[in-house]
Amino acid sequence: MRNPFFYLFLLLLVVLDGWLMAHPNLIGQLGVFIYEYDYLATFPRALGVVSGVVGVALLLSLGISRLSQPITIGLLTALAAAGIYWLLLSIGQFTSGVYKLTGAGFRAGAILLPGLVVSVFAKNLYEKITNRSRP
Repeated sequence: MRNPFFYLFLLLLVVLDGWLMAHPNLIGQLGVFIYEYDYLATFPRALGVVSGVVGVALLLSLGISRLSQPITIGLLTALAAAGIYWLLLSIGQFTSGVYKLTGAGFRAGAILLPGLVVSVFAKNLYEKITNRSRP
């Protein structure tokens, strides 16, 4: 971790995403209540969910980066592609149908989460390709 800027920025975005996910509009709050999304009901719970997902992505990518370079590049590419697919699904889901009524902040938070996961995998993939990773 030569340059901690990425991790500080990631921490800021995780807190922002947790706040956005915990504050839907009235229709979104009704959906959280009806579908029993208790993990998004309060800011601490939403922050825990978001930080857990991003933390697992960080641990997974750092664990994979200790493997040989061809295997690491292949696995990180596959994980980044899966994250991009999740991001595109989230964009499609939260910009149409009933979810588009949940409020702009909640929609932004729901789309930001897979974006954070993609950024974690892409950063580690870039570092591995350019040989900037730790030994």
